[in-house]
Amino acid sequence: MSEAGIFGQILDPASRANPYPLYAELRKTPVARQADGTYVVSTYDEIVALLHDPRVSSDPRNHPELADKPLEEGPPGIPFEFIRHDPPVHDRLRELAMRPFGPPCTPGRIEGMRPWLTEITNGLIDNLVGKNRVDIVEGFAYLLPVTAICKVLGVPRTDEPRFHVWADALIVTIDPTTGTFEQRTCRRQQVLAEMGEYLNGLAEADARQPGDDLISGLVTDTGPHAPMSRGDLLSTCGLLLVAGHETTVNLITNGMLTLLRHPDVLDRLRREPGLITRLVEELLRYEPPVQMLTNRATLADIDIAGTTIPAGSPLALMLAAGSRDPKRFADPDRFAPDRTDNQHLGFGGGIHICFGAPLARVEARVALPALAQRLVNPRLVTDPPPYRPNPVLRGPRHLPVEIDAIVPTAVAGRQPMSPVLHSPT
Repeated sequence: MSEAGIFGQILDPASRANPYPLYAELRKTPVARQADGTYVVSTYDEIVALLHDPRVSSDPRNHPELADKPLEEGPPGIPFEFIRHDPPVHDRLRELAMRPFGPPCTPGRIEGMRPWLTEITNGLIDNLVGKNRVDIVEGFAYLLPVTAICKVLGVPRTDEPRFHVWADALIVTIDPTTGTFEQRTCRRQQVLAEMGEYLNGLAEADARQPGDDLISGLVTDTGPHAPMSRGDLLSTCGLLLVAGHETTVNLITNGMLTLLRHPDVLDRLRREPGLITRLVEELLRYEPPVQMLTNRATLADIDIAGTTIPAGSPLALMLAAGSRDPKRFADPDRFAPDRTDNQHLGFGGGIHICFGAPLARVEARVALPALAQRLVNPRLVTDPPPYRPNPVLRGPRHLPVEIDAIVPTAVAGRQPMSPVLHSPT
Protein backbone atom coordinates (compact mmCIF):
# COMPACT_ATOMS: atom_id res chain seq x y z
CA MET A 1 0.00 0.00 0.00
CA SER A 2 1.45 3.41 -0.96
CA GLU A 3 1.87 6.19 1.55
CA ALA A 4 -0.35 8.39 -0.59
CA GLY A 5 -3.04 5.74 -0.41
CA ILE A 6 -2.71 5.54 3.35
CA PHE A 7 -3.10 9.29 3.81
CA GLY A 8 -6.13 9.25 1.56
CA GLN A 9 -7.69 6.55 3.70
CA ILE A 10 -7.01 8.61 6.83
CA LEU A 11 -8.90 11.53 5.30
CA ASP A 12 -11.81 9.24 4.37
CA PRO A 13 -14.68 9.56 6.90
CA ALA A 14 -14.97 5.77 6.86
CA SER A 15 -11.70 5.65 8.86
CA ARG A 16 -12.74 8.13 11.50
CA ALA A 17 -13.72 5.58 14.16
CA ASN A 18 -10.21 4.07 14.26
CA PRO A 19 -7.47 5.74 12.21
CA TYR A 20 -4.65 4.39 14.40
CA PRO A 21 -3.77 1.28 12.35
CA LEU A 22 -3.40 3.61 9.36
CA TYR A 23 -1.13 5.89 11.37
CA ALA A 24 1.06 2.88 12.17
CA GLU A 25 1.38 2.15 8.43
CA LEU A 26 2.11 5.81 7.74
CA ARG A 27 4.95 5.90 10.28
CA LYS A 28 6.86 3.30 8.26
CA THR A 29 7.74 6.23 5.96
CA PRO A 30 8.24 9.17 8.35
CA VAL A 31 8.10 11.79 5.57
CA ALA A 32 5.84 10.92 2.65
CA ARG A 33 5.19 13.16 -0.36
CA GLN A 34 1.63 13.18 -1.68
CA ALA A 35 0.51 13.64 -5.27
CA ASP A 36 -0.46 17.28 -4.63
CA GLY A 37 3.01 18.10 -3.25
CA THR A 38 2.07 17.91 0.44
CA TYR A 39 4.63 16.28 2.70
CA VAL A 40 3.01 14.17 5.40
CA VAL A 41 5.15 13.79 8.54
CA SER A 42 4.07 11.09 10.97
CA THR A 43 6.84 10.29 13.47
CA TYR A 44 7.34 11.99 16.81
CA ASP A 45 10.89 13.35 16.56
CA GLU A 46 10.35 14.70 13.06
CA ILE A 47 7.07 16.40 13.99
CA VAL A 48 8.64 18.00 17.06
CA ALA A 49 11.57 19.25 14.98
CA LEU A 50 9.25 20.89 12.45
CA LEU A 51 7.02 22.41 15.14
CA HIS A 52 10.11 24.23 16.44
CA ASP A 53 11.68 25.04 13.06
CA PRO A 54 11.54 28.75 12.07
CA ARG A 55 11.68 27.68 8.44
CA VAL A 56 8.10 26.38 8.79
CA SER A 57 5.43 29.04 8.30
CA SER A 58 1.86 29.20 9.58
CA ASP A 59 1.00 32.23 7.42
CA PRO A 60 -1.48 31.24 4.68
CA ARG A 61 0.21 33.66 2.29
CA ASN A 62 3.27 31.40 2.25
CA HIS A 63 1.24 28.39 1.12
CA PRO A 64 2.03 27.53 -2.53
CA GLU A 65 -1.62 27.94 -3.57
CA LEU A 66 -1.53 31.57 -2.42
CA ALA A 67 2.13 32.53 -2.91
CA ASP A 68 1.54 34.34 -6.21
CA LYS A 69 -1.94 35.66 -5.43
CA PRO A 70 -2.86 38.78 -3.49
CA LEU A 71 -4.98 37.82 -0.52
CA GLU A 72 -6.69 40.50 1.52
CA GLU A 73 -6.79 39.89 5.24
CA GLY A 74 -10.42 40.96 5.30
CA PRO A 75 -13.11 41.42 4.48
CA PRO A 76 -13.70 43.90 6.03
CA GLY A 77 -10.40 44.63 7.71
CA ILE A 78 -10.32 41.47 9.86
CA PRO A 79 -6.70 40.24 9.87
CA PHE A 80 -5.65 36.64 10.18
CA GLU A 81 -5.81 35.23 13.69
CA PHE A 82 -2.49 35.38 15.53
CA ILE A 83 -1.96 31.62 15.15
CA ARG A 84 -1.86 32.20 11.39
CA HIS A 85 1.04 34.66 11.63
CA ASP A 86 4.77 34.06 11.93
CA PRO A 87 7.16 35.92 14.25
CA PRO A 88 7.46 38.72 15.11
CA VAL A 89 3.76 39.50 14.52
CA HIS A 90 2.65 36.22 16.06
CA ASP A 91 4.75 36.73 19.18
CA ARG A 92 3.45 40.24 19.82
CA LEU A 93 -0.20 39.31 19.34
CA ARG A 94 0.08 36.12 21.36
CA GLU A 95 1.63 38.03 24.25
CA LEU A 96 -1.21 40.57 24.17
CA ALA A 97 -3.85 37.83 24.01
CA MET A 98 -2.26 35.88 26.85
CA ARG A 99 -2.04 38.75 29.34
CA PRO A 100 -5.74 38.82 30.32
CA PHE A 101 -6.30 35.10 29.67
CA GLY A 102 -4.09 33.15 31.99
CA PRO A 103 -0.61 31.94 32.82
CA PRO A 104 2.00 33.26 33.03
CA CYS A 105 0.58 36.79 33.05
CA THR A 106 -2.67 36.09 34.91
CA PRO A 107 -1.83 32.78 36.60
CA GLY A 108 -4.91 32.44 38.78
CA ARG A 109 -7.59 33.27 36.23
CA ILE A 110 -8.23 29.84 34.73
CA GLU A 111 -7.60 27.79 37.85
CA GLY A 112 -9.84 30.21 39.72
CA MET A 113 -12.72 29.13 37.49
CA ARG A 114 -12.69 25.62 38.94
CA PRO A 115 -15.45 26.18 41.58
CA TRP A 116 -17.68 27.83 38.98
CA LEU A 117 -16.96 25.06 36.46
CA THR A 118 -17.81 22.47 39.10
CA GLU A 119 -21.14 24.17 39.75
CA ILE A 120 -21.97 24.34 36.02
CA THR A 121 -20.89 20.71 35.55
CA ASN A 122 -23.14 19.45 38.33
CA GLY A 123 -26.01 21.54 37.04
CA LEU A 124 -25.70 19.96 33.60
CA ILE A 125 -25.62 16.48 35.11
CA ASP A 126 -28.66 17.36 37.25
CA ASN A 127 -30.52 18.04 34.01
CA LEU A 128 -30.05 14.36 33.10
CA VAL A 129 -31.93 13.10 36.17
CA GLY A 130 -34.80 10.79 35.23
CA LYS A 131 -33.27 9.71 31.92
CA ASN A 132 -32.09 6.19 31.24
CA ARG A 133 -30.35 7.10 27.99
CA VAL A 134 -28.32 10.26 27.50
CA ASP A 135 -26.22 11.69 24.69
CA ILE A 136 -22.97 12.78 26.35
CA VAL A 137 -22.26 15.17 23.46
CA GLU A 138 -25.54 17.07 23.28
CA GLY A 139 -26.47 16.76 26.94
CA PHE A 140 -23.11 17.63 28.45
CA ALA A 141 -19.84 17.76 26.47
CA TYR A 142 -20.95 20.58 24.18
CA LEU A 143 -22.72 22.63 26.82
CA LEU A 144 -19.90 22.85 29.36
CA PRO A 145 -17.13 24.26 27.12
CA VAL A 146 -19.44 26.68 25.33
CA THR A 147 -20.66 28.04 28.67
CA ALA A 148 -17.06 28.37 29.86
CA ILE A 149 -15.74 30.23 26.82
CA CYS A 150 -18.72 32.58 26.90
CA LYS A 151 -17.82 33.46 30.47
CA VAL A 152 -14.13 33.94 29.66
CA LEU A 153 -14.86 36.26 26.74
CA GLY A 154 -17.85 38.01 28.23
CA VAL A 155 -20.24 36.79 25.53
CA PRO A 156 -23.88 36.50 26.59
CA ARG A 157 -24.77 32.83 26.86
CA THR A 158 -28.08 33.55 25.14
CA ASP A 159 -26.17 34.43 21.95
CA GLU A 160 -24.64 30.96 21.67
CA PRO A 161 -26.92 29.83 18.81
CA ARG A 162 -25.48 32.62 16.67
CA PHE A 163 -21.87 31.59 16.94
CA HIS A 164 -22.68 27.88 16.86
CA VAL A 165 -23.41 28.42 13.17
CA TRP A 166 -20.13 30.31 12.73
CA ALA A 167 -18.23 27.58 14.56
CA ASP A 168 -19.57 24.88 12.26
CA ALA A 169 -18.60 26.98 9.24
CA LEU A 170 -15.08 27.60 10.52
CA ILE A 171 -14.50 23.95 11.35
CA VAL A 172 -15.19 23.03 7.74
CA THR A 173 -12.41 25.41 6.65
CA ILE A 174 -9.73 23.31 8.38
CA ASP A 175 -10.90 20.06 6.76
CA PRO A 176 -8.43 19.35 3.91
CA THR A 177 -11.08 17.37 2.03
CA THR A 178 -13.37 20.39 1.55
CA GLY A 179 -12.16 22.41 -1.43
CA THR A 180 -8.76 23.92 -2.15
CA PHE A 181 -6.58 25.64 0.43
CA GLU A 182 -7.36 28.99 -1.22
CA GLN A 183 -11.11 28.36 -1.08
CA ARG A 184 -10.94 27.34 2.58
CA THR A 185 -8.84 30.36 3.51
CA CYS A 186 -11.17 32.81 1.78
CA ARG A 187 -14.22 31.20 3.37
CA ARG A 188 -12.57 31.37 6.78
CA GLN A 189 -11.99 35.11 6.40
CA GLN A 190 -15.62 35.63 5.35
CA VAL A 191 -16.89 33.83 8.45
CA LEU A 192 -14.51 35.76 10.70
CA ALA A 193 -15.79 38.99 9.18
CA GLU A 194 -19.37 38.02 10.03
CA MET A 195 -18.33 37.20 13.58
CA GLY A 196 -16.30 40.39 13.76
CA GLU A 197 -19.36 42.58 13.33
CA TYR A 198 -21.00 40.90 16.31
CA LEU A 199 -17.87 40.92 18.47
CA ASN A 200 -17.20 44.58 17.66
CA GLY A 201 -20.45 45.46 19.39
CA LEU A 202 -19.27 43.68 22.53
CA ALA A 203 -15.88 45.42 22.34
CA GLU A 204 -17.55 48.83 22.05
CA ALA A 205 -19.67 48.12 25.10
CA ASP A 206 -16.65 46.91 27.08
CA ALA A 207 -14.66 49.99 26.13
CA ARG A 208 -17.39 52.14 27.68
CA GLN A 209 -17.92 49.92 30.74
CA PRO A 210 -15.18 47.30 31.19
CA GLY A 211 -15.82 44.07 33.06
CA ASP A 212 -13.51 41.28 34.18
CA ASP A 213 -13.74 39.32 30.92
CA LEU A 214 -11.07 38.81 28.27
CA ILE A 215 -12.53 41.25 25.73
CA SER A 216 -12.51 43.99 28.38
CA GLY A 217 -8.93 43.08 29.23
CA LEU A 218 -7.83 43.40 25.63
CA VAL A 219 -9.67 46.69 25.10
CA THR A 220 -8.25 48.34 28.23
CA ASP A 221 -4.72 46.88 28.18
CA THR A 222 -2.02 49.54 28.63
CA GLY A 223 1.00 47.23 28.96
CA PRO A 224 3.91 46.76 26.55
CA HIS A 225 2.94 46.53 22.85
CA ALA A 226 -0.66 47.47 23.72
CA PRO A 227 -3.23 48.22 22.61
CA MET A 228 -4.15 45.39 20.26
CA SER A 229 -5.72 46.82 17.12
CA ARG A 230 -9.46 46.42 16.89
CA GLY A 231 -9.12 44.10 13.90
CA ASP A 232 -6.64 41.86 15.70
CA LEU A 233 -8.87 41.89 18.79
CA LEU A 234 -11.85 40.72 16.76
CA SER A 235 -9.97 37.93 14.98
CA THR A 236 -8.43 36.80 18.29
CA CYS A 237 -11.78 36.66 20.04
CA GLY A 238 -13.38 34.94 17.07
CA LEU A 239 -10.67 32.29 17.21
CA LEU A 240 -11.13 31.73 20.94
CA LEU A 241 -14.90 31.68 20.70
CA VAL A 242 -14.74 28.73 18.33
CA ALA A 243 -11.52 26.90 19.22
CA GLY A 244 -12.16 27.49 22.91
CA HIS A 245 -15.04 25.06 22.93
CA GLU A 246 -14.98 22.83 19.85
CA THR A 247 -11.76 21.02 20.73
CA THR A 248 -12.77 20.64 24.38
CA VAL A 249 -16.05 19.02 23.33
CA ASN A 250 -13.98 16.32 21.66
CA LEU A 251 -11.59 16.04 24.61
CA ILE A 252 -14.43 15.39 27.06
CA THR A 253 -16.31 13.09 24.68
CA ASN A 254 -13.24 11.09 23.66
CA GLY A 255 -12.37 10.89 27.34
CA MET A 256 -15.72 9.49 28.39
CA LEU A 257 -15.72 7.03 25.50
CA THR A 258 -12.24 5.82 26.49
CA LEU A 259 -13.29 5.41 30.13
CA LEU A 260 -16.35 3.41 29.12
CA ARG A 261 -14.10 1.15 27.06
CA HIS A 262 -11.80 0.78 30.10
CA PRO A 263 -14.22 0.20 32.99
CA ASP A 264 -11.39 -0.67 35.36
CA VAL A 265 -9.95 2.82 34.88
CA LEU A 266 -13.39 4.41 35.25
CA ASP A 267 -13.91 2.59 38.53
CA ARG A 268 -10.45 3.59 39.69
CA LEU A 269 -11.16 7.25 38.89
CA ARG A 270 -14.17 7.07 41.20
CA ARG A 271 -11.96 5.81 44.02
CA GLU A 272 -8.89 7.93 43.22
CA PRO A 273 -9.92 11.43 42.09
CA GLY A 274 -6.26 12.48 42.09
CA LEU A 275 -5.72 10.22 39.09
CA ILE A 276 -7.40 12.77 36.85
CA THR A 277 -4.36 14.95 36.15
CA ARG A 278 -2.29 12.16 34.59
CA LEU A 279 -5.41 10.62 33.05
CA VAL A 280 -6.21 13.77 31.07
CA GLU A 281 -2.64 13.94 29.77
CA GLU A 282 -2.88 10.32 28.66
CA LEU A 283 -6.18 11.05 26.91
CA LEU A 284 -4.49 13.91 25.05
CA ARG A 285 -1.90 11.41 23.83
CA TYR A 286 -4.15 8.40 23.28
CA GLU A 287 -7.30 10.01 21.80
CA PRO A 288 -6.40 13.63 20.99
CA PRO A 289 -9.13 16.00 19.81
CA VAL A 290 -6.77 17.51 17.21
CA GLN A 291 -5.33 14.81 14.98
CA MET A 292 -3.20 16.78 12.54
CA LEU A 293 -2.06 20.23 11.43
CA THR A 294 -2.47 20.92 7.72
CA ASN A 295 -1.89 24.69 7.52
CA ARG A 296 1.93 24.86 7.49
CA ALA A 297 4.39 25.41 4.63
CA THR A 298 8.17 25.45 4.32
CA LEU A 299 10.09 28.70 3.78
CA ALA A 300 13.34 26.93 2.83
CA ASP A 301 14.59 23.47 1.97
CA ILE A 302 14.47 21.26 5.08
CA ASP A 303 16.34 17.97 5.39
CA ILE A 304 14.58 15.59 7.74
CA ALA A 305 14.53 11.80 8.16
CA GLY A 306 16.56 11.34 4.98
CA THR A 307 14.17 13.44 2.87
CA THR A 308 14.60 16.98 1.57
CA ILE A 309 11.33 18.92 1.79
CA PRO A 310 11.65 21.72 -0.78
CA ALA A 311 10.91 25.34 0.03
CA GLY A 312 7.30 26.24 -0.63
CA SER A 313 5.93 22.79 0.20
CA PRO A 314 2.72 22.34 2.20
CA LEU A 315 3.03 20.16 5.31
CA ALA A 316 0.66 17.84 7.15
CA LEU A 317 1.95 17.17 10.66
CA MET A 318 0.21 14.05 11.97
CA LEU A 319 0.11 14.81 15.70
CA ALA A 320 -1.96 11.77 16.65
CA ALA A 321 0.42 9.45 14.79
CA GLY A 322 3.39 11.02 16.54
CA SER A 323 1.81 10.58 19.94
CA ARG A 324 1.61 6.83 19.30
CA ASP A 325 5.11 6.48 17.92
CA PRO A 326 6.64 3.36 19.56
CA LYS A 327 10.10 4.93 19.26
CA ARG A 328 8.96 7.59 21.73
CA PHE A 329 6.28 5.94 23.89
CA ALA A 330 6.37 2.47 25.42
CA ASP A 331 3.37 0.34 24.46
CA PRO A 332 1.80 3.35 22.70
CA ASP A 333 -1.51 1.71 21.78
CA ARG A 334 -2.30 1.00 25.43
CA PHE A 335 -4.31 3.52 27.47
CA ALA A 336 -2.09 3.98 30.52
CA PRO A 337 -3.18 6.78 32.88
CA ASP A 338 -0.14 6.18 35.10
CA ARG A 339 2.21 7.06 32.24
CA THR A 340 4.78 9.54 33.55
CA ASP A 341 7.03 10.40 30.60
CA ASN A 342 4.19 11.81 28.54
CA GLN A 343 5.32 14.70 26.36
CA HIS A 344 2.43 14.17 23.96
CA LEU A 345 1.51 16.29 20.95
CA GLY A 346 -2.12 16.74 21.96
CA PHE A 347 -1.73 20.53 22.04
CA GLY A 348 0.84 20.76 19.25
CA GLY A 349 4.13 22.36 20.22
CA GLY A 350 6.58 25.16 19.57
CA ILE A 351 5.55 28.81 19.46
CA HIS A 352 2.08 27.84 18.22
CA ILE A 353 1.27 25.45 21.07
CA CYS A 354 -2.45 25.56 21.85
CA PHE A 355 -3.36 28.90 23.44
CA GLY A 356 -6.41 27.47 25.21
CA ALA A 357 -4.67 24.44 26.72
CA PRO A 358 -4.92 25.65 30.36
CA LEU A 359 -8.71 26.07 30.10
CA ALA A 360 -9.20 22.76 28.28
CA ARG A 361 -7.23 20.91 30.94
CA VAL A 362 -9.24 22.40 33.82
CA GLU A 363 -12.55 21.68 32.11
CA ALA A 364 -11.64 18.03 31.47
CA ARG A 365 -10.29 17.61 35.01
CA VAL A 366 -13.61 18.85 36.39
CA ALA A 367 -15.95 17.14 33.92
CA LEU A 368 -14.66 13.57 33.77
CA PRO A 369 -14.53 12.87 37.54
CA ALA A 370 -18.02 14.33 37.92
CA LEU A 371 -19.39 12.05 35.20
CA ALA A 372 -17.56 9.09 36.74
CA GLN A 373 -18.99 9.81 40.19
CA ARG A 374 -22.56 10.62 39.25
CA LEU A 375 -23.52 8.34 36.35
CA VAL A 376 -24.58 4.98 37.79
CA ASN A 377 -23.59 1.98 35.68
CA PRO A 378 -23.02 3.84 32.39
CA ARG A 379 -22.64 1.67 29.29
CA LEU A 380 -22.26 2.41 25.61
CA VAL A 381 -25.28 1.96 23.36
CA THR A 382 -23.13 1.55 20.24
CA ASP A 383 -19.41 1.07 19.85
CA PRO A 384 -18.04 2.70 17.85
CA PRO A 385 -20.40 5.65 18.06
CA PRO A 386 -21.07 7.84 15.01
CA TYR A 387 -18.20 10.24 14.31
CA ARG A 388 -18.02 13.70 12.81
CA PRO A 389 -16.50 13.53 9.30
CA ASN A 390 -13.72 16.09 9.97
CA PRO A 391 -10.30 14.34 10.01
CA VAL A 392 -8.58 17.20 11.86
CA LEU A 393 -10.94 17.67 14.82
CA ARG A 394 -11.83 14.05 15.55
CA GLY A 395 -14.63 13.14 17.93
CA PRO A 396 -18.03 11.44 18.10
CA ARG A 397 -21.01 13.33 16.74
CA HIS A 398 -23.10 11.60 19.40
CA LEU A 399 -22.22 9.41 22.35
CA PRO A 400 -25.39 7.63 23.51
CA VAL A 401 -25.01 6.05 26.94
CA GLU A 402 -27.47 4.07 29.03
CA ILE A 403 -27.46 4.69 32.78
CA ASP A 404 -29.37 3.37 35.77
CA ALA A 405 -29.55 6.65 37.71
CA ILE A 406 -27.85 9.93 38.59
CA VAL A 407 -26.21 10.21 42.01
CA PRO A 408 -27.20 13.44 43.83
CA THR A 409 -24.44 16.04 44.05
CA ALA A 410 -24.33 15.87 47.84
CA VAL A 411 -23.69 12.12 47.76
CA ALA A 412 -21.21 11.91 44.88
CA GLY A 413 -17.66 11.33 46.01
CA ARG A 414 -18.61 10.31 49.57
CA GLN A 415 -19.59 6.71 49.04
CA PRO A 416 -18.54 3.91 46.67
CA MET A 417 -20.45 3.54 43.44
CA SER A 418 -21.81 0.40 41.85
CA PRO A 419 -19.37 -1.31 39.46
CA VAL A 420 -19.28 -0.37 35.81
CA LEU A 421 -20.39 -2.99 33.31
CA HIS A 422 -18.32 -3.70 30.24
CA SER A 423 -19.69 -1.82 27.25
CA PRO A 424 -21.12 -3.81 24.36
CA THR A 425 -19.07 -4.21 21.22
